[in-house]
Amino acid sequence: MNFDTKFRSRRSNVLATRGMVATSQPLAAQAGMETLRAGGNAADAAVATAAMLNVVEPTSTGIGGDCFALYYEAATGSVTALNGSGRAPAAASTVELHGLGYVSMPAYTGHSVSVPGTVAGWYDLLARHGRMSLTDVLQPAIRTAEEGYPVSELISRSWQAQATKLRRDPEWASGDLDNGPVQPSGHELLIDGRAPRAGEIMRLPTLGETLRAIAEEGPAYIYRGEFALKLSEHVQRYGGWITPADMANHTSTWDEPITARYRHVTLYECPPNGQGLAAIIAVNLAAGFDLAAMDEADRVHTLIECMRVGFADAQQWVCDPRVADIPLDELVSPAYADRRRGEIDPARAARDVPYGSPMAGSDTVYLSAVDGDGNACSFINSLYMGTGSGLVVPGTGVSLQNRAHLFVLDEDHPNALAPNKRPYHTIIPAMTLYNEEAGEWAGRLHACYGVMGGYMQPQGHLQMLVNLVDLGMTPQQALDVPRWQLAKPHLGLGADAPGGVVSMEEGWSFALLAELARRGHVVEPVDGFARISFGGGQIILRDPLSGVLTGGSDPRRDGCAAGW
Repeated sequence: MNFDTKFRSRRSNVLATRGMVATSQPLAAQAGMETLRAGGNAADAAVATAAMLNVVEPTSTGIGGDCFALYYEAATGSVTALNGSGRAPAAASTVELHGLGYVSMPAYTGHSVSVPGTVAGWYDLLARHGRMSLTDVLQPAIRTAEEGYPVSELISRSWQAQATKLRRDPEWASGDLDNGPVQPSGHELLIDGRAPRAGEIMRLPTLGETLRAIAEEGPAYIYRGEFALKLSEHVQRYGGWITPADMANHTSTWDEPITARYRHVTLYECPPNGQGLAAIIAVNLAAGFDLAAMDEADRVHTLIECMRVGFADAQQWVCDPRVADIPLDELVSPAYADRRRGEIDPARAARDVPYGSPMAGSDTVYLSAVDGDGNACSFINSLYMGTGSGLVVPGTGVSLQNRAHLFVLDEDHPNALAPNKRPYHTIIPAMTLYNEEAGEWAGRLHACYGVMGGYMQPQGHLQMLVNLVDLGMTPQQALDVPRWQLAKPHLGLGADAPGGVVSMEEGWSFALLAELARRGHVVEPVDGFARISFGGGQIILRDPLSGVLTGGSDPRRDGCAAGW
């Protein structure tokens, strides 16, 4: 079956009152809706959807990855932040990696695997905010894994790109110094050794067994006992350090969200070790400009420059705050943004953006769920780089993330690899509440939203916020319009592209691209299937008077918004 990937899509907003779920695969959205109809709330629907995504989009997410969530409790008007990311093993060592010849973290060896935090995160979110048990919300995913489902279009294409990594073919070259042996267990996520085609029925029996065991035994099945031993042995076979003790010591954490006021709403992000800090800094900078009054070229140029500063600071300061010091209070302050805003030239692209020094010191799934009471969960779950490390725990159907790849090997850097430390994390959910400028609506939910996709995520958060607030777009409009992206911002400057490359999605006018180039931006037009690099967003707005939910889902993905 040959599907078109030119994104010729026209979607309407989805409207409902009793609940809504928006995500990147329709069967997953339906799992969330099934949970809402059974009496669950936004937290229950989020975990049911995330578990289903593990089955229907295993090239992006799963039990072997991490998760983050923001939860809005309508009764109290409060937002809580869940950090469900794992840590480096106790034996992690920069000295060992340097001795093996690495100058940066490997991407696909066992060293790249940090402890998976997903299942603990699912359980802890339900324990604090849910109405249903983990057993209840996992049933749609278990049923689908065991009975099978037709693979959707773009997911099939992504799956095909991961097949050689899953098999670890002898000719597969990852760029790491040692790719490790062939991996028979990778066939658990394939059909006769190949990726499933679009429309083909896919069954994942070993993953179904793992989900069923989690439903019966809870997180203990993953973090203690036979599974933890199997995972550790497999990671060590490919050079890694994880042990059963590392698995048993894992815990999620609840954090205070970081915020930025933007016009009549306040943006909420999870704090570091997530890169939400980049979005907060960029939004604080953008708040000082009258973007609605600007022409398109001025507005896009200004937002790109705000994002450059946000990334410069994030790349320096985002790390595990429980291990290294971060001057977080000042970094998120409007006063800090006021000082840095003067560095933005309205006429020229910056060629060098150093990180600030405060005075005080490739693949993901995203889902949005709002219930009829107005509770909301912005939830993100990921393996990283498609199927992560590509390592599949034998007999379980569980791919393992490679989040430790985001550590650096410079021991003086705040994000240096160290035992029991969380790495810089790209996955970030977002949420906005009305603030005092909205009058009587203050403290009520405005939008539950996110844009998945590596370093695109804070850039997507900024662009969606401007689209909704400054440009007055509906959720689907905000998601449909072309995007820009600072490509590979973590690499800094390049001799061939001072200031970095700006990728511009198909749909922008030639006049805009020419004007950005005139201002010094190194512009790279992107079209066709490559547009998938601009991420996949989901947005649900809630009307504070009527309670009407308005949802949109990204046409760059296979998913939808489903309402009740």
